[in-house]
Order: sequence, then structure tokens, then C-alpha cells
Amino acid sequence: MKHLLLLLGFISLILGAVGIFLPVLPTTPFLLLSVFCFERSSEKFHRLLLENKIFGQYIKDYREKKGITWKNKIIALTTLLVSISFSIYKVNNLHLKIFLIFVLIGVSTHIIKIKTITNK
Repeated sequence: MKHLLLLLGFISLILGAVGIFLPVLPTTPFLLLSVFCFERSSEKFHRLLLENKIFGQYIKDYREKKGITWKNKIIALTTLLVSISFSIYKVNNLHLKIFLIFVLIGVSTHIIKIKTITNK
């Protein structure tokens, strides 16, 4: 079971990293799944992920339901808007454009509703 969780942890970590660049693929749920899997399969990888310079504090804050910083909200919303707008511009399929607009609205709403950490 530990090997399966370790494999799932790496797969979700890769998907989360890819999700940084692909707006339709959510980053946070995959990172949280990675933490969950590593927590149960590998203390080493669990610690490495939580101590990661880029994701560590973000994951800790999100997991502890503290929220995310204004800076992270702005970065997430800007990246989302730019990448989905570019995708909408490049896609010729009307149904896909409509889907991307709903993704933009849904993910933006989720990010905006997350509690904002102001004391960091």
C-alpha cells in the first residue's frame, strides 16, 4: 500500500506542477493529494514537500485553513486570467471557449473566496 501511495503522490505532484501552467488543471488539489499520500508513505518526501521553498508555506497555510496571502491571490488570478484568455483566443471551438469561460469564473470565485492572510 505504501508503494501505491508513493506512486500516487508523485503522479499528483507532477499533475499539480503541470497545473501551474495549464489553467484547466488545478494545482492545489493535486498538491494536497501529494501531501496526503506522502504523509502515509514517505516521511522524507512529505517533509521535502512541506519544506519546499515554492510550495511549502502555501500548502501549510491552505491545509491549516489559514488561507492564502494577497500576493498569492494576485499571482494566481493574474496567471489564470492570462492563460485562459490566451487559450480562448487560440481555440476555434465555441463550446470549448464557453467551457474555458466557466472555468475562469469558477476558479476565480474559489480563489477570491479563500480567506486572505494579511499578517504575512
